[in-house]
Amino acid sequence: MAGVDVLIKPSLLVMGAALVLLFAPRWEDRSDTSPYVLATVFVVALYISVLVHEIAHVLAARAYRMNVDSVTLHLLGGETVIEGESRTPGQELVTSIVGPLASLAIALGAFAVSDSMGFNTTSDVIWSIAWVNLIVAGFNMLPGLPLDGGRVFRAIIWKVTGNEETGVRIAAWIGRFAAVAVVVVALLSIGDVRDTTVNLLIAALVAWFLWEGATDALRHAGRTARINLLAAREIGFAGATPPPGAEVLSVDLRGADLLRAMAAHPAEAYALMEPDGSVYGVLTSRAVDDAYRSSRT
Repeated sequence: MAGVDVLIKPSLLVMGAALVLLFAPRWEDRSDTSPYVLATVFVVALYISVLVHEIAHVLAARAYRMNVDSVTLHLLGGETVIEGESRTPGQELVTSIVGPLASLAIALGAFAVSDSMGFNTTSDVIWSIAWVNLIVAGFNMLPGLPLDGGRVFRAIIWKVTGNEETGVRIAAWIGRFAAVAVVVVALLSIGDVRDTTVNLLIAALVAWFLWEGATDALRHAGRTARINLLAAREIGFAGATPPPGAEVLSVDLRGADLLRAMAAHPAEAYALMEPDGSVYGVLTSRAVDDAYRSSRT
């Protein structure tokens, strides 16, 4: 879809079944149609909404000429795999916020359709789809990673401080706090035994998703910090003679820009050039690798 592979994990069926059990009682006394059929229609519509949410991320990333590998629908919604990182805070903000905005648009459209149909079972199902999309949009905008709102918050901190790592670390810890809060709220809302079991299961899965995503973001922040320490002028061998036909790199390259330039022209050694065109020296791929590894300590 939109030129991107859409993958569906079996765990999607597990969550779908749990949601059917959770929502079916809502329509037990409202229609001659089986409440489980209505709940199934609702869950299918919900996952279509999730797909629209993810496709919005795809289109925004494509607008910035980013490569999008795939969209995966899984246990707790969806994930868009974008190759590489945003180059600016503005790109990060736009590619992140379009998903929740798409969910909000679906919610507003569903509310309008439901209101125009009067009071019946179909309008009630559509109204429920609207509310769930509204909740998805609001929940996704919480300022904690791995949620879209965490990425938006990260972009804002990145813009204000000029330090991407700071935004990642703050948003990741907020994501961990949100994971704990989900479990606490679920425990405080214990009621009917049947509903409580399903609610606690969903809360536990959501909390696990948030905690793992936040932990991955913290690990990524560490990698980003080490990458940002890489500087061609410091790693390169000043005064060394480049091999014949060596690819040329600017001696002022550093961090992710240095790695992108090397990835665009893979080689074992590069000629480092000063802005005035003079040769500074040689940069080897092994030296960059050693510098990255040594920065861990």
